[in-house]
Amino acid sequence: MTSIRRSFLASRPRRLLLSAGSIRVPVPVRSLLVGAASVVTLTALLVLALGMGTFPLSPDAVLGVLLGGGDRLDRTVVLEWRLPRALAAIAVGALLAIAGALFQSVTRNPLASPDILGLSNGAFTGMLAALVLVSPSPSVRTVGALVGGVAAAAVIWLLAARGGVQGFRLILVGIGVSAMLASLNTWMLLQIELETAMFASAWGAGSLNGVTSETLFTALVCAAPFVIASAGLGPRLRQLDLGDDVAAATGSRPALVRSAALLIGVVLVAAATTVAGPVAFVALAAPQVARLLARTPYLSPGLSALVGAVLLLASDLVAQHLLPVVLPVGVVTVSVGGAYLVLMIVLEIRRRA
Repeated sequence: MTSIRRSFLASRPRRLLLSAGSIRVPVPVRSLLVGAASVVTLTALLVLALGMGTFPLSPDAVLGVLLGGGDRLDRTVVLEWRLPRALAAIAVGALLAIAGALFQSVTRNPLASPDILGLSNGAFTGMLAALVLVSPSPSVRTVGALVGGVAAAAVIWLLAARGGVQGFRLILVGIGVSAMLASLNTWMLLQIELETAMFASAWGAGSLNGVTSETLFTALVCAAPFVIASAGLGPRLRQLDLGDDVAAATGSRPALVRSAALLIGVVLVAAATTVAGPVAFVALAAPQVARLLARTPYLSPGLSALVGAVLLLASDLVAQHLLPVVLPVGVVTVSVGGAYLVLMIVLEIRRRA
């Protein structure tokens, strides 16, 4: 009995007790190290993103501008031309990763993500409908994408809710709805003018081109309360991992927690989509990569956000500067996501063998 207890204690991850007033939160040391490494990596990528381009700037010049120095041209290049796009990559990657962590925690399936469940295609459908039927203005497209994503989530929820929402059923219904929406999007693209269709197709692939500070600010203001709510929902989601009966016995309400997590995830995906379009695979890969790096049995929304921001900003740098032609960032994330899926399949086969 003593040897079993010692083995259990040795296998538990080391934790650091963080306190703020009367609130004390134990955090695994490895998670803190992974978070710190992600922040350092993200800072380095941000400096690179602000310095690379047709008018290159050294890291010292970029840091000088960020600290309030630099000449007028350097400040224009860094603050007005490049900073909004870099911040958009960080924000969109973080929002998608948090949404992915929520969906995967609720469904208990690592393949559950907004793009697979059809929410991204729903946002694209709403944007196309607003573009064709109402106006091509950015504000109208933003509202259309938001309405489309929420409507797709509502349809998926209603179709999957019979007898109680379950992870596997939700994924199957989402895949079916996503396929139908993708067909509808293709049909609408074939009905509009070529120039408009080319613009819509680029946005539908996931693109940070043309991101403005106003659009980013509006999306972040809408998403901020739900990001805070997702942080408070984390402990409740961990209770669900113990099973609904145990979670209910410890004071949690499983149905309410799942509904709240899905609602928060939908809003975060819609906010991210209004900025950059339906960027694929970040929400799928970032939570699992964060969990593997931290070696935790659960998905952390905060750590997933950092990893998602790193993934999308790095993908945008590759799309802009490391390829023969400039591509939408969604093309790069799709390629990375394909490699990720292959790796997941190989690891699953080895685990079962």
